[in-house]
Amino acid sequence: MIAAIRVVLILLTVTLAACAAAPPAKQRTIGVLFVVHGGGEEQGVANQWDNTLQFFQYDPHNVIYKNVIWNPEAWPTVVKGADDQSYANASTQLKKYAFASERMGGKDPALKFTEQQQASLGAALKTAEKKAGVRFIADRAQWIGDMEQTKYLPWPRYMYEPKVPGGVQLTYCGSAKDGGPWKGCNPQRYNIDGPGERLLKQGADELVMIDMTVAGTRFWKSYDVVTMTRRMVDDWNKKNGTNIKVRWLNDITDLLAESYPNDPPGWTRSLGEPKNDPKVSLVGRPNPVVEDPILAAMMVDGVVNSFNKNISPADTAVMFINHATREGNEAFDPKIDDTLVLDARIKAELLRRYPTMNPENIVGSWMGLREPNTKIKIAGRVSSNQERTRQMRGEDLGNAWMYESNKQLPGGDHQYRYWDALAMLKDRGVKHIVVIFSQIVIHSALDLVEVPNQIAKEIGWKTWLYAKDGDYKRYPKHGNPFADYWGVWAEKECKVGDTKQACCFEMGGCKDGRPYPPLRQSPIDRAREDVDPSLTFDVPAYGHLGYDAAKGSPREDAAVQNQYTGTWAMWVPANDDPRMGELLAGEVLKYVKGEK
Repeated sequence: MIAAIRVVLILLTVTLAACAAAPPAKQRTIGVLFVVHGGGEEQGVANQWDNTLQFFQYDPHNVIYKNVIWNPEAWPTVVKGADDQSYANASTQLKKYAFASERMGGKDPALKFTEQQQASLGAALKTAEKKAGVRFIADRAQWIGDMEQTKYLPWPRYMYEPKVPGGVQLTYCGSAKDGGPWKGCNPQRYNIDGPGERLLKQGADELVMIDMTVAGTRFWKSYDVVTMTRRMVDDWNKKNGTNIKVRWLNDITDLLAESYPNDPPGWTRSLGEPKNDPKVSLVGRPNPVVEDPILAAMMVDGVVNSFNKNISPADTAVMFINHATREGNEAFDPKIDDTLVLDARIKAELLRRYPTMNPENIVGSWMGLREPNTKIKIAGRVSSNQERTRQMRGEDLGNAWMYESNKQLPGGDHQYRYWDALAMLKDRGVKHIVVIFSQIVIHSALDLVEVPNQIAKEIGWKTWLYAKDGDYKRYPKHGNPFADYWGVWAEKECKVGDTKQACCFEMGGCKDGRPYPPLRQSPIDRAREDVDPSLTFDVPAYGHLGYDAAKGSPREDAAVQNQYTGTWAMWVPANDDPRMGELLAGEVLKYVKGEK
């Protein structure tokens, strides 16, 4: 008996000792990357230079990737490029954003609101840690960023180290040709860790990415960031003998990766039509972020914030206006399909709150796109006869092709170009129109300046809801976002015969006989680009829609003919709404709980 007790005691002692020696279970650490578009708070040559080259880091087949990013002889030419994808239209963008920046008081508010949303996500994750039983660490990843934001690129050193034979490290800080050396420029700004690397060095066991680049819709730019992050993690795993995984919560089934063209290997749109494009159905491949009711609620609150209090909901219309995907990327990019899902939820919530609204007056629209010019001969270096046209408002962002379709635009209530939608609403007699760009969740130059000018040229600046008193909170100096004419980047001189004179940008024509719109300046057999004055539009008091110059002159004090006589306003995005952190963290928690 005593011997048996001794055996039990010995076994108990050994067991207790083993338990004491066993290390506690390692707490699961999840690195969360908040994915956004990114850009500069202040505009200038230096930031535009960085943004332009960052645009092309994701496409190894593009001429800029191969010949410019790591080529010091080419660096001074970047911000002088014309309306050409070879330089992401850098020169035009610089002029456009200079105007927008001045209207917004010198700074684009996008960065401020992005930081607030990131902080809101961080706070919500911290609150959820104990309940979830995991440790959260968070950072931000951007598609592009100015000189101060290179640390948020998915893999900064990918841009720093040359990827082409004979290339050199990317250290450019300007030259005499482009206003350099640029103040505050650090030549080693790309020789740093990115957000994923920082999280891995803090002990992340896995990385999850939650994306608001275009209001949560899946998009090729977001996929660029995800793909580059995965490349970085693959490199980390090889060097450290680990097996870290990266999950994209907006596309948890990896639809884009499975649908991405795979022949030729490493395909990008620079290579033209792929030889093989896997056809992967959208069925069973939802995007839970755009379906989150919090997102629709915030969007609707922003619409309601811009109602005209003197107009009933029954007489109020809502027009969605959004960007497209890129030509060719419909092979794998479901951005337009996701946008339709989000817009449908916003529309349903609007009608739930305001049942007297006419559902036929809640419509979706898209921007203009290039059209063929049969006078342009395709030969040699000329690979396309597509050009910007006045009928399409001189625009190039209207390729709203449905996923895996043969250049198919949406139908139903989203079948319109925005000017056609506005004309329809005007002719229906609506008294107030709220314009919502549902693919963004923060104020930026896009919704504060660009889109308002696009709308005003159609239905007027005096019909803007705040025209009488101005809006000096958003536009500190002028009280409004409007240009004298939209196309502030265009050439201002027009050739007439053998002489040049100032172009006329006044609807109805100038009193001295100069024509409006200005005559085409580009040769008819060469593609017309956005600096051509013939693509510029006056921003009249009551707009172009419903006006015919042959029937008389326009007026500044009243609408004439069939111009719009109601009011309009832009909706207000989520910005610093704390529910954004709740939404983002909620999607992360669904993943942790295995609901995704």
